[in-house]
Order: sequence, then C-alpha cells, then structure tokens
Amino acid sequence: FGSSSPSKSLASHCSATRPAPPSAVAMSSAGEFDYDLFTIGGGSGGVRGSRWAASQYGAKVAVAELPFQLVSSKFEAGGLGGTCVIRGCVPKKLLIYGSHLREELADARGYGWSVPEDFKPEVDWDKLVQAKNAEVTRLNGIYKKLLDGAKVEFHEGYAKVVDAHTVEVGGKRFTSKYICVATGSRAVVLPVPGSDLPGVITSDEALALPKRPDVLVVVGGGYIAVEFAGFFHGYGTEVHLVYRADLPLRGFDEDVRSHLSQMLAAKGIHVHSGENPASIEATGDGKLLFKTDKGTEVVADNVMFATGRKPNSSAMGLEEAGVALDERSGKVLVDEYSRTNVESIFAIGDVTDRMALTPVALMEGMAMARTMFGDEPTKPDHENVPSAVFSQPPIGSCGLTEAEAASRYGSVDVYLTTFKPMKHTMPTGRGDEEKILMKLIAVSEGKEAAGRVVGCHMVGSDAAEMMQGIAIAMKAGATKATFDATVGIHPSAAEEWCTMRTKTRTTAAKNAAL
Repeated sequence: FGSSSPSKSLASHCSATRPAPPSAVAMSSAGEFDYDLFTIGGGSGGVRGSRWAASQYGAKVAVAELPFQLVSSKFEAGGLGGTCVIRGCVPKKLLIYGSHLREELADARGYGWSVPEDFKPEVDWDKLVQAKNAEVTRLNGIYKKLLDGAKVEFHEGYAKVVDAHTVEVGGKRFTSKYICVATGSRAVVLPVPGSDLPGVITSDEALALPKRPDVLVVVGGGYIAVEFAGFFHGYGTEVHLVYRADLPLRGFDEDVRSHLSQMLAAKGIHVHSGENPASIEATGDGKLLFKTDKGTEVVADNVMFATGRKPNSSAMGLEEAGVALDERSGKVLVDEYSRTNVESIFAIGDVTDRMALTPVALMEGMAMARTMFGDEPTKPDHENVPSAVFSQPPIGSCGLTEAEAASRYGSVDVYLTTFKPMKHTMPTGRGDEEKILMKLIAVSEGKEAAGRVVGCHMVGSDAAEMMQGIAIAMKAGATKATFDATVGIHPSAAEEWCTMRTKTRTTAAKNAAL
C-alpha cells in the first residue's frame, strides 16, 4: 500500500536524461535483437505485461523466472505466478476461508443447531497445507500455459541485466529492444538478537509450516501481520501481535485503524501495541523465548516477522547498467510511464514500490505494453484504487483517508456508522467481535469538486466485495447525492452506503493530522 509520490520524485530525474513523455516506438526490426521485450520476473505483473505485448501487439517476448518452490530464495527458488499466487494473496486467502469454519460452527448454536457445548473441532494441518499446495502448484502450471498460449518464450533461471539491451540467464545472454524489471519484493526480518534462529519465519515459511504452531508471535502492524494473526488464531493458535505504533495499519484511515484494533482484541488475539522486539532466544526444547523492549516475554513455537518488504532489485546488474535506484529502499525509480532513466528499461509492480497491489501491477504491465508497442503512451492510473485487508473482520478501502482528503480539498464532510451485523443479532455470542464500521468522505460545499465522494472505508464482513462496486462508482465521479439517490438492497449491510444521510462531522485542512 504505497503512494504515488516516488514516481513523481523521479520525473525530474528522468526528464533530465530524455524527452518526456516518451513517444510510442515501433518494434525492433527482424534480427536486430533476439526479442522485442525481455521481462525479468514471472509474477502477476510481469506475466500480464508480457502476454499483453505478445498477444495484442505481436511483439516477440521472453520471460525469465526462477524454478518453482513454495518458499522463495533470492537466487534459486521462485516460480511463475510470483509471490501473489505461490506465497501471498492466493494461499493466504485459501487459509483464511478455512479459518472461519470453527466460529461458523459455533454460530450454528445461535440458529438452533444442536452442537455439543464441548465440541472442539480439530484441523488436520497436514491435509490443509497439502490441499493449499496442490492448488498453488496447479496455478503455477496455469501461468506457464498462459505464456505458451501467447507465444511468450520462457527461460528458467536467475536473470541479470548486462546492459541497456542485454539480459543474462544461467550464463546465456539475450538481446532485447526493451527490458522490463518485474522482480517484486522480498520479506524483511529485523536484525534483532536471535532473528536467525530456527523457527523465526516470514510469510513465505508461515504458509508452508509442517505443523500448526500452538503459540505464534507476529511482529508487525501492517496488513500481512494482521491477516496472518487472524487466520492462525482462527485455526486455534494462541497469537501475540506485536507492533511499535499505538494502532495497526499505519497509513490507513484512523477510524479504520482504531476499529480493527478493538475487533482484534475482542476476538482474543493478544495485542501488544507500542512494543518493539528486543531479542529471541532458543529455550532448548524447540521453543523460542521472545522478548520486547517493554518487558513482555512469550514462549512460542514460531516468531513471524511481518515488518515490511524490500524491493527485489539488488545483485541483478541494474546499477551497473545505469538504472537509478532509491538509495534507502532499493526501489527502481520510474517515471509516470514506468520507464527508468535508461530509455530501454522499464519496471513495474512491487519493485518500484508505488502501490504494492497485484491488480496495480497488472494495470502497470498493460500500460507499459501499450506505451512500448501500441503507439499510445499510457500512464497507469493510481487514483481511486480499491484495496482490501483480509483481517478478521476484513477491511475494504478506496480513495483518500479523512486526513488526506481534508488536506487535498480544504474541507470534507464525514459520514460514519457502526453497527452489529444482522447475522449476529441472533444469539451467536459474537456480535461484539464482528461489529461493522462504514465511513464515507465527501468534499464540503463551497469547495472545488463539492459533493464528490473521495473516500470510502469499511471494516466488516464482505468489505472487499462491497468496495469493488463502490470503486466503480468513485471512478465514475459519484457524489454523495448519487449515493443518497441509490436504492439500497434490503436486508443487507451494503444498503447502509445509501442511507448514511446524517453528517458525523466536517474536517478542515487545518485540523487534518497527516
């Protein structure tokens, strides 16, 4: 969940070395290069951009990617589909589906089903992980078929950039008119004492654990941290969530952050806010003793670091080829067209750290192909991109936070509601941990774009499903009057978006805390 500011900061850097915007170019003449486009990285963005260039514009395209493995490594293990398909969005969501079943069975009592009070279902972890692995392996094969169907050539191995038009894979060199860097990002482990011990893991290993941990410490307050904390808790693990801020999900709307924090605690997750990891020690019996700077100690089976991801740009020849990288983060600097300061080299997806979302990488890939081969220079549009956090309960967001909106437009009207979902008005006993929050932000009267809805945020069941439709309305420029004039579907939680007519507050720019 990045911002578009990095690409803006690069614009001046790029314009100093070549004209902007870039003009569309014709494909390389036969024999001048081995390929028209060579993409390094076979994740969602790289595959989409490559397929699009080949199938829509007739370009000769190749993709390089590491051999398939469930757990990645820098130089040896990866796989077509990338992080999202193999060790990210897809397997995570599959495990999240299963983690809800225990509470769904408990909810049945509130609906008259005879479920024994001492009934405690146990998950067959090995069976669960094997089923997840089978689906991920199937999808990896699908990605290869997609490349084959578009006549994109595949080279398996570690790829490096040699120069502006040359890529090396496994000791063999290929020339290309254009090169696309789509190598994604890698999980970061904080360098605290003991962080290299067996049992200390990242999201990669967490999705492939051979045994469900009885006790798990998750370090971090971002979306990966709260998602993994949620589904491991759902399967019966005692989860301790440790983060340094007062609230989780830095960068999200403040009401969303506060509400989710309350729901996590209500569900029984042990939340340790305002704490930092101090050390990890082996206890001698296969366990880990985790300590924080505030004196908290937890004996756990695993400690999972979800403390951010770093662009995967090192040791691949980019700097030697003259490609500009951010000195601090390592992200590849690109302009509005995903082009680096080297005219023939582009970069898309998480390696650019603009907005780390799979659908955004897909969009960037298609825009890049159109710029290269479609005689239509195209900027990917990062405005009003919807996103979801599959925490428990989940979050859906589109547009600006309250503080961002007030700062941009001068003044905004806020409409906010919280309520118990209809499902839990029956005696499930879980109403307090499933409360829904909905928040709509519109530009105040008297301001430019008055009435336009510029932010929608939700915490609660089906948040992601609702937000996809709301994003379409926001992309079309919907106003608060548009929402008010829309007839809701009853009975549903979604109808609340059409019935929030009482303003909660007005926030001016001077009062917005960014």
